[in-house]
This record gives sequence, C-alpha cells and structure tokens, in this order.
Amino acid sequence: MRRTPADTEKSQRKITRRGLLLGGAQIAMGAVLVGRMRYMQVDQADEYRMLAEENRVSIRLIPPARGFIFDRKGVLLAGNEQNYSLVIVREQADDPEAVLDRLAKLIWFPKEERQKVLEEMRRRSSFVPVTIAERVSWEDISEVAINAPALPGISPEMGLSRIYPLGSDFAHIVGYVGPVSDYDLSLLENPDPLLQIPRFQIGKTGVENKLEVELRGSAGTKRIEVNAVGRVMRELSREEGDAGANVQLTVDHALQNFAEARLSGESAAAVVMDTRNGDILAIASAPSYDPNKFVRGISSRDYNALLEDPYRPLANKTAQGTYPPGSTFKMVTALAALEAGVITPGETVTCRGYLEVSNRRFHCWSRGGHGRVDLVKSLRESCDVYYYDLAMRVGIDNIAAMAKKLGLGIRHDLPLSAVAEGLIPTKAWKQEVRGAEWVIGDSINASIGQGFVLASPLQLAVMSARIASGNAISPRLVRSIDGVEQPVLGVEPLDIEPDHLNMVRQGMYEVMNAPRGTGGGSRVVAEGIHMAGKTGTSQVRNITAAERARGVFRNEDLPWERRDHALFVSYAPTEAPEVAVSVVVEHGGGGSTAAAPIARDILLAALYDGIPPLDAYPSSQRGTIRSRFEAMELREPLAPSEGRSRA
Repeated sequence: MRRTPADTEKSQRKITRRGLLLGGAQIAMGAVLVGRMRYMQVDQADEYRMLAEENRVSIRLIPPARGFIFDRKGVLLAGNEQNYSLVIVREQADDPEAVLDRLAKLIWFPKEERQKVLEEMRRRSSFVPVTIAERVSWEDISEVAINAPALPGISPEMGLSRIYPLGSDFAHIVGYVGPVSDYDLSLLENPDPLLQIPRFQIGKTGVENKLEVELRGSAGTKRIEVNAVGRVMRELSREEGDAGANVQLTVDHALQNFAEARLSGESAAAVVMDTRNGDILAIASAPSYDPNKFVRGISSRDYNALLEDPYRPLANKTAQGTYPPGSTFKMVTALAALEAGVITPGETVTCRGYLEVSNRRFHCWSRGGHGRVDLVKSLRESCDVYYYDLAMRVGIDNIAAMAKKLGLGIRHDLPLSAVAEGLIPTKAWKQEVRGAEWVIGDSINASIGQGFVLASPLQLAVMSARIASGNAISPRLVRSIDGVEQPVLGVEPLDIEPDHLNMVRQGMYEVMNAPRGTGGGSRVVAEGIHMAGKTGTSQVRNITAAERARGVFRNEDLPWERRDHALFVSYAPTEAPEVAVSVVVEHGGGGSTAAAPIARDILLAALYDGIPPLDAYPSSQRGTIRSRFEAMELREPLAPSEGRSRA
C-alpha cells in the first residue's frame, strides 16, 4: 500500500520532534557532566588530592637486634652498639648528586663513597632509603640537622651496629659481619626478606657466619601509610620482631688472650681442649686482626697489609691450616702396630741412624742412631728408624684406620670457617688422586708424619685428648644457644686396648720427664702435676744427599720460609688428664725448642686459670719465665695463681 503525502509529512514531523528531544537531553547531560567535573577538579581539588595520596598501606620490615656471643664465663665477645647513620631518599632529593656534594662540604664523605651511594640509588626504587654513612658522630649529625633545608632527602637514623669488645683475640673464632652481597644471596635458595634491606649485615666468617640463622633473629613489621608513589605519610602500627639467640661458647676469654699473647711474634696456632668433655678452652691463631675494622669498613691500605703479610693473619691456622705432623704422628703408628699384633711392647729394633730399603737410605734424625729401641724409648727419644720398621710390617691402611680413630683426617663439626679435613693417605687414595701405586717408601714417610700426611692443630689436639682420656672425645665450641645446653659428643671409650694406650702414655710421659726425653726442657715440676707430650719437627724442604754429606743446614741459617715447622702435643696432669694442648709454629725450627715451651705455658695457664706460678717451672728457668710473663701484653692483668681453680 502506497503512503500518501500527508502520512509522509506526519512521519517527518515525529522524527524531527524526537531528534530535538534527544539532542536536548544530550546537551543537558553534557552540561551536568561539565559542571560536575568543574566541581570535582576545582572546588573539591584539595579533598580529592588527599584521597588520591592516602590510597595504600605498606608493610615494611624492622631489622631485629642481633644475638650476643659470650665466652664460657659470660664475658661479651660480640654485641651491639647504638649507631647513627645518614640515609637519602632519591624522590625527595631533587638532584641527589648535588645534594651529596653539599653534604661533602659539611662532613667527611669520600668521593668514591658518593659514587657507591649514587649507584645503589639507581638500583633501588625512588622511595627506598639508601644508607650514605654509618657510625656518624653526633657532631656530624648536628651539622646535617642544622643544614637540613639545603639537604633535601637526607635524614639521620639510629640503629644497632656490631661491635667486638675484645678485638683481635677472637677474630678467628667469632668472625665478623658485613653487608649482604649478591654472592651471599646467590648461595641461598629462599633468602630471608630481611636480606633485601639495604646494607643489612650478616655473618661473613666464624661463628657469626655458621650460626647466622640463630643470631639473626626474626624481623618485626610496621604498617605505614604511603601515597601512590610510595612516599611515607605516617606509621599506622608496629610489631617488634624477635631478637637473635644469644650464643655461649666454650672458650675462656682470659686463656684465649694469654694464648694469643704467648704466640705473639710468631706465625703459629694453639688449641686447648678439655679432655673430659671436648670443650675447646682456647683456639688461638697468630697473628690476628681487628674484626671491628671490617664492620666499620676497612680501608684498602689496611686490607692490603693483611693480604701481603707473609704470616697470613686472615687465615685461621688452628682449623684451616694443615701441616705434616712430623713425630707427633708416631703415637698413631705405634698404636696401629700394637693393635694389629705385629709388635709387642718390649720388642726392640736396632737403630744405626738409618734404614736401607731398596737401595735407598731413610735417615733417623740422630745421625749416630739410638741403638736398641723399644716402644717407650722410641717415643721418649723420637727414634725414626723404629717407626720405619713398624710401617713396613703394619702397612699404611692399618695406620690410616688408627689415625681416623684418633681424630685425624676428619672434618670436625665446628662453627668455624673452612675447617680442614687434613689428609690421611691410603693405597686407594694414591691410586685415585695421584694415579700411581703405593710404594714402601710412602709408608715409611707416613709413619713419622711426613710424605702425604697432613693434620691441623685442632686435629692434633683431638688426638691428644683421645689418647689421654681413652674416649672418642669430639671438640665442642658452642656451649649453649639461648640457654639450651649443647650436647657433649664422644664420651664412649675408644676401640683400643687399654694396655696399648698405657704404653703410649708411658712413652709420652718419659718424653717430658725422663733424662733423655726430647721435651725435658719444658717439663713441669709442680707438685701433683706431671705433663705428657710429644715433640715434632716437620720438613718443608728436601735434604739432598750432598747436603747430608757436608752437614745439614741449621734452621737459623735458612730463610724463614724454608725452615722446619715446629710442633708439640701434650696433656696434663698425667695422673687424671684434664687439658690437652697442641701447638704449631710455622717455620719455627725444632718442636722441643719452639713449640714445647709455648704449649707448657698455655697448658699451665689453663690448669691454674691464670698466670702459672713460678714454682711450677724448674728453678733454673724461673728468671726467664718471670721476664717473659712481665713482657706479655695481656688484656687483663692476671695475678699469679695461688692454686688450681680449674682442676
């Protein structure tokens, strides 16, 4: 049906009317929106700006207080002190580089440190505080506060920093802390979020490192109100974390100081163990260093001086250093032969000054020989030929098994850096590592602690303690953690025939107390205290046949680094052993002259819990001993002991 002109006109009028209505509605709506926008952006601008800024709550970590470390008597070895620091927030500093330049005009702030701060700021979010300097003096803090308007973004903070009150005495035991590095983080599978805090400090060496988790504690939290770009507006709430656990060690601070002072001037190590429970009473490595310098930031000059020192002050020689044990190893060979049944205690060997095997001569230290030698005499006079003979009969594998039983060739579980395993060779070891067959000469060298054999002063102290006690004593360095006593290990008897141990003990007793004993010059004459021991001298160079023919060079005629190492192991009292001591003096020459006198002084200081009384020494030596003690630089002036308080 066709539309009429009237119908068409009527329809057009309807469309026009609807369009006008719709357009008017749109214009009205637009006007309302424009008005609302003007109201919100102009009239209500301040209110909505505040709402925009107050749009997020952030949770931040609060570093916990690090746990304390004490000695066995409760003396503080590692603690915390108040520390003022300066931090900078990049987003508040406008031009950080210019701000740091202005700061450098007010306080001492090296250019290289400024560069480090700028690099760290570039790595961090703009609102994260970056530490500029720590241990800032109150005077410098005041300077910064007075000039605050010229230093936007810089503010002072107060926190805790590690301090080691006894300095170098415990550097190799306690260790030190330092800022978390990328390398530290790479070692952890799931690092604690605390470690992400700029310049947060963790243990780097020693107990600080090995007990890091216990000492660190757990973080607290604070809820803060921040704006959209992370600027802190206010703190809403705070929940403090848990401080780290307090750790008590077995060491005695006074004995440790005495041992360090007694080793002064040497490149040496000494370990003192309680033979009854394995407690380490002192473990001294000389020379030492001040760990506080590492916490505060050691200078390149000081650090290079430590690295270049031939006495290696950074190395912990007690547990990390390994040395040929020399004649201190002879007790191992003797016990291996006795236990294997290849000798009897009274059986003798003739020493003519050498033993010839396969057209090669293995020399005794005594060029003229010792004549007929039994086990006790072999220890007393340290006859090498006797042990060459035993080695050929007992074999290296039996010797190695006995060495392990006495604590050598074992990495003892102590919270110290780089505890060495040492080396007790076997036939299988040489084939695997050296790709060569074991030969009889290897056994002969090993029988007197030379050749491939290596042991640490710690292991030698364990060996002495086990021989003295007859028990499988294990060393213990941590006495308690947060008051919880740590277990004593190795109180069970050694699997060694008691009569065989007694024969070796008799030989060690005669080393110190018989007329021809090699350690007689360091004997103890105090009533009720007899000392047993064994001297040792280990070569660090080969002696040629030509040198033997014209006469072996004396140690004092050689450069320091080519001289023999001096060793000594001991325990006392022989009647009821309480303390075992090992001493190694690098390139010290003879064990009887360099190591034994040091070990005697330290052993007596341990027994008397102070400066040993002069009447413990032979009368002919008392003047020298008095002068030595007066010259020692002790941290605490200790009066001569009137009686034994530790015994």
